[in-house]
Amino acid sequence: MASSSSSWELPLVAVCQLTSTPDKQQNFKTCAELVREAARLGACLAFLPEAFDFIARDPAETLRLSEPLGGDLFREYSQLARECGLWLSLGGFHERGQDWEQTKKIYNCHVLLNNKGSIMATYRKTHLCDVELPGQGPMRESNSTMPGPSLESPVSTPAGKIGLAICYDIRFPELSLALAQAGAEILTYPSAFGSVTGPAHWEVLLRARAIETQCYVVAPAQCGRHHETRASYGHSMVVDPWGTVVAHCSEGEGLCLARIDLNYLRQIRQHLPVFQHRRPDLYGNLSHPLS
Repeated sequence: MASSSSSWELPLVAVCQLTSTPDKQQNFKTCAELVREAARLGACLAFLPEAFDFIARDPAETLRLSEPLGGDLFREYSQLARECGLWLSLGGFHERGQDWEQTKKIYNCHVLLNNKGSIMATYRKTHLCDVELPGQGPMRESNSTMPGPSLESPVSTPAGKIGLAICYDIRFPELSLALAQAGAEILTYPSAFGSVTGPAHWEVLLRARAIETQCYVVAPAQCGRHHETRASYGHSMVVDPWGTVVAHCSEGEGLCLARIDLNYLRQIRQHLPVFQHRRPDLYGNLSHPLS
């Protein structure tokens, strides 16, 4: 299906791709350059990937480098949002939560800032990536991270109502269906997919989530080699509600841009009203609307 709106009228979003390292200040410098470029190009909202703040060499370094949301690094990102006058989706901050002293573990926290630098929503990753894949090495996120307790209701932004998720959450369609039923028009999956799962699953999963929820899907990603033992797949992209990839980052650090056409989204939902056709009497409620 083709979009019907004039493109210049539509909100523009920027999807940022970067290669985080254990150097937090260098990572911030890279992110700030991308966000300023997004603002210069007219974006109203910029999306940063999971672990935009840093990617450490091991769990001990992850815990040592982590900060609370009220820490120095986060204040820099709030100031960046104010300076550039755009919203920021910060897709996976290593957060020392209120239970840090008891648990000595952190949260993988997706934070949405408005253009004044104020926190509009926080979502703490609920599905932790504890997997062991041949050719990619073991991943034990739970060694340093606590699972979040709940989903976050979609938030109204200049681009539309955004539902927050993080990386491994993409493998659980119940989450995306719950966000869509709660009113989401855009789902965002900031990620750091690896070299084995990336080529096999990344685009397929993003397009599937877009098609089944009839939402835009925005997926900023980590790319390249972070340090001696870890690399990420990249291929940041935006998928429209029809399942078409409408923006895609090239190799390396950079950004891509996409227009969000909510009239087009509503047309798709009208022509193909799958949410009206669900049969919970046969298979139950796979997801429940958020309060």
